[in-house]
Amino acid sequence: MSTATATSPLMPTYPRPPVTLVRGEGTRVWDADGREYLDFLTGLAVCSLGHSHPKVAAAVAEQASTLLHVSNLYGNAIGPEVAATLDRLLGTPAWADGWTGDGPRGRVFFANSGAEANECAIKLARRFGGRGRHVVVSALGSFHGRTMAALAATGQPAKHEPFQPMPEGFRHVAWNDLDALAGALDPTVAAVLLEPLQGEGGVNPATAEFVQGARRLCDERGALLMFDEVQTGLGRTGRWFGHQRFDVVPDVVTMAKALGNGVPVGACWARAEVAEVFAPGDHGSTFGGQPFAMAAARAVLAEMEAIDAPARATRQGTRLAEALADVPGVASVRGMGLLLGAELAPGLAAPGVAAACLAAGLIVNPVTPTTLRFAPPLTVSDDEIDAAVAVLTTVITEATAAASEPTAAEPGGGAP
Repeated sequence: MSTATATSPLMPTYPRPPVTLVRGEGTRVWDADGREYLDFLTGLAVCSLGHSHPKVAAAVAEQASTLLHVSNLYGNAIGPEVAATLDRLLGTPAWADGWTGDGPRGRVFFANSGAEANECAIKLARRFGGRGRHVVVSALGSFHGRTMAALAATGQPAKHEPFQPMPEGFRHVAWNDLDALAGALDPTVAAVLLEPLQGEGGVNPATAEFVQGARRLCDERGALLMFDEVQTGLGRTGRWFGHQRFDVVPDVVTMAKALGNGVPVGACWARAEVAEVFAPGDHGSTFGGQPFAMAAARAVLAEMEAIDAPARATRQGTRLAEALADVPGVASVRGMGLLLGAELAPGLAAPGVAAACLAAGLIVNPVTPTTLRFAPPLTVSDDEIDAAVAVLTTVITEATAAASEPTAAEPGGGAP
């Protein structure tokens, strides 16, 4: 362990890091000791164009020497352009019904993170519903952020316990259980908040029946359908946004992570008639939508469109999923595009396998005790996929062999 990580003045909100990373390029990163790794986590699905992408780097360098920040009391030239691009990428044929083409289909609020984007969505839902109709329903196993409202929406009770009492107005139902969702939608509910695929919850995809049923129920009962696309958005699932795989039209969509390719930026999009319930002063952010972050987002979106990011995620995701499924010790593979979970066979612990992969030069994430998460850049090459799978195969083979060796106390185990 590097001496830089032995002690730290940082608050202990994360475990002690096993390595300190100092440089990145594409799918590869290097630690403080010069060791090279294949990064198949990309900062938790953030660097979707790879580390230090030259076009993004050039854009932020130019903006840093031009204009870093102005408050939202004044305009900047880049934010509206990025908002218009997001609005276009979120468009579906269903929008043609009732849309005249005059002005945007929706409106965008820029924040600094996914949690902040979800805070915006929650406030928007409460403003839309009005007093007495403020409840937000989300799913067990979900993850929506660490701020208090986003944490309350998160369907993981263990994460709530240290901070009880949680804010009022949140309800959770079983994942992919449409009957449970229907039972939860009483007249106090303003919105349903869902992930198309639960990333932090274990890489668990939604079913078409659940998502399409949620849309139908929200329509019937006058609630908003909001999608948290913080991890699934911007090409990673094989569509620009994960909910587009289910042919449903959202009322609100949140995003972050890949939008800045490492520069902190989040966004909350809402249909125009929903967004218009906000009045000046209802919400804000000092740094949200600043020129620096917007320059990064503009460059990211332009490059994603140039390379057809959803198509790359589909193609490379299929290759990675098929290769993982052939690894002895991988029981199953689930996910969408290039956000995949490899469920390990009984007897294999994901934290131990992930630690051994790191020691062998591959970064993956034990998202549950039995599941490894894979979220490489959308630019990952065939050779890099093959190399990563080879590392995992070696690690699992060695772990399985070690587990099968008799101990010293067992017959034939060499006990004196």
